[in-house]
Amino acid sequence: MTSPDRTGSQIDHLNFGVSDLQASAEFYRGALAPLGITEIMRVPPGAEQLAMIAFGWAHVKPFFWIVDAPGSQVGPHTHLAFSAPDRTTVDAFHDAALAAGATELRPPGLQPEYHATYYGSFVRDLNGIDLEAVCHHV
Repeated sequence: MTSPDRTGSQIDHLNFGVSDLQASAEFYRGALAPLGITEIMRVPPGAEQLAMIAFGWAHVKPFFWIVDAPGSQVGPHTHLAFSAPDRTTVDAFHDAALAAGATELRPPGLQPEYHATYYGSFVRDLNGIDLEAVCHHV
């Protein structure tokens, strides 16, 4: 059996239900700013649609959405890692996330259990989602 060609395959976007859409949007605007990730669009609620706010890089389609879902809970160990271009950006993400209200899980640093140059920062957002900024090179 041959494996399918996965060239170009990737996750297109992720949605997470949040208990307070506006508070979560404020958190993510602050926490993701060092990564160059900004709020791109808002989708109002409709007959079969919950209100949503999308984040991504300017002039590119959104890839991370938060959905207005009061009372929703994420499963344990829900984790989302954002790529950072360098270690300084990982540090800046960590500081911005804490300033926005995140709880620290691991401060920025090497994580050699993953590989020799894995440099990451781990925090928990307002909804219990574990977030990471990671740089894979020196």
